Amino acid sequence: MPRDLRKYAASTTLRLVLGGIILLLVVGLGLIAWLYGSSAALMGFICVLGGLVVVGLITLLVFGLDYFLKKTDKD
Repeated sequence: MPRDLRKYAASTTLRLVLGGIILLLVVGLGLIAWLYGSSAALMGFICVLGGLVVVGLITLLVFGLDYFLKKTDKD
């Protein structure tokens, strides 16, 4: 029974990232809403969303560079 460890590592990484984002949104914003109210939770959501946009752009840049380098590599 062959095992594809790269595929397993990729799926595990994806699950950890998605779990972290869900935990940040549900628990973090839930605590803000509970302690400070819904308007503060909305502002917290906007701030988290702004931070995730920056992280997403950096990730997109890295994957784009990886794709470009693999495409132009002639070896």
